[in-house]
Amino acid sequence: MAAQTATHDAAHASTASVPPGERILGFGDALALWFSLGVGLLVMQVGAYLRPGLSLPQALLAIVGGSVLGAGLLAAVAGIGSRHGLSSSALIGRSLGQRFALLPVALNVVQLLGWTAFELVVMRDGTRTIVAHVWGGHAAWIGTAATLAWGALLLVLASGRMVGLVRRFVSRAAMPLIVLSLLWLTLQFGLKAQALGLEALWARRGDGSMTLPAAIDLVVAMPVSWLPLVADYARYGRHAAGTARGTWIGYALANIWCYALGVLVISVSPSETDMLSTLLLAQGGLLALGFILVDELDNAYGDVHSGAVSSNFLWGTLSIRRAGMGLVVLATVAALVLPMHALEPFLLTLSSVFVPLFGVVIAQLAPGLPPQRHWRWGAMLTWLLGIAVFQAGTVWWPNWGSALPSLAFTLLVAGLLRWREARTT
Repeated sequence: MAAQTATHDAAHASTASVPPGERILGFGDALALWFSLGVGLLVMQVGAYLRPGLSLPQALLAIVGGSVLGAGLLAAVAGIGSRHGLSSSALIGRSLGQRFALLPVALNVVQLLGWTAFELVVMRDGTRTIVAHVWGGHAAWIGTAATLAWGALLLVLASGRMVGLVRRFVSRAAMPLIVLSLLWLTLQFGLKAQALGLEALWARRGDGSMTLPAAIDLVVAMPVSWLPLVADYARYGRHAAGTARGTWIGYALANIWCYALGVLVISVSPSETDMLSTLLLAQGGLLALGFILVDELDNAYGDVHSGAVSSNFLWGTLSIRRAGMGLVVLATVAALVLPMHALEPFLLTLSSVFVPLFGVVIAQLAPGLPPQRHWRWGAMLTWLLGIAVFQAGTVWWPNWGSALPSLAFTLLVAGLLRWREARTT
């Protein structure tokens, strides 16, 4: 079976359905994978943005509600991918038509290249902070060396098989270390909150700079950023229901925990201290931060593998393994030379196209696979209108967010189109 899976990983896997005999990931694998992918320093830092705009009760409500909803969307796509054994690129092709799907799939490759570079920057900055904390070094070469070292390790992972990485590394080794790190940091900052007066912190009002709907939109943004990737893993799931449940539970738990930890850390820390330094100053923070930093590597690998699958969809002669290794090299160079803060708005704008896209995918494919076509004009137009709704939200109703209105629009319109198509065929 290992040889069969290796062959399938290497040749045209983005367009073909994974044979039932090669779907070997179970509920526990999906839960461990998506819990691991949901944990990250970036998630904690975004969680810190909820304060001081919201009170702690409001922030907790936004975190739980947004995480359950966002992870539910991931689970819906995971269930579809597992049921049919199809990659994210293939699902997009079935929804929008094989020819038109080349556009969003190409955009996905670009965004995943960018997010891989961002992950390398996060790992570089974390490594540099740890080195400065332990040895007091601030030399510029430390950042360059850290970027190259993490890039080299990611290159090694990209040269292997995804299924083996999930079962051997994530499920068995990384998961316990991640949970212990989060537990320890939660305990340390929980004790700090108790020392400062937990009741007073809980009763402190937000300053009103962020509304609850906008906060939910911010929390939802993290899980929906994984929508273009989830089926690339879920297609190896044995059972659609178990894969969907594992994805939902794993990611929701991780998202809730990391967002809440970010809020907790920022609530008990001096305003002039950044997140990484605050984590290091906690008792045992160095070891816990080190484990979480290593966990960032599988987030980067998640971007690389899915980008490679999407590249294979665009160029069928390019193997997933070679595409992945090429993306790692490009992302490492980008992390070294590009102004990442200038690229962030572009990447966030690019990511916004995938929220309405997967509203279309869910509505079109949840009832079953539609006939394969080169162009599906109604679905294509719905996606483009969904992007317009998303962008309009940033201008006309920023306090209510953009992702949820855009998603609701595309789910409704694409669902009606699919219902009408089913009645006429």
